[in-house]
Amino acid sequence: MPIAVRLNPQLEERLERLAERTGRSKSVYIRRALEEYLDEQEDYLIALQRLEENLPPIPWEVALNELNLRNKLRPKSSR
Repeated sequence: MPIAVRLNPQLEERLERLAERTGRSKSVYIRRALEEYLDEQEDYLIALQRLEENLPPIPWEVALNELNLRNKLRPKSSR
C-alpha cells in the first residue's frame, strides 16, 4: 500500500545519505523505523494496561523464558 510521508529537509538529507552509503532504498529504512516505533508503542500500551489494571509484574526469569532470550542475554563471561 503506497503511503506518502512529508519529511523535514534535514531528515530527508540524513535518509538520503544513509541510503546512498549502504546501497539500500530509503523505503527500507522508513519501513524499519516504523516497525521499531510500532513495536515500542505496542509494548508501552501493554505495560500501561497492566499498570491500570493493577496486574502483577511479570518476573524477569519468566519473561526471559517466554521470549526465548535466556541464552542470548547471558553475560559473555559465563558463555
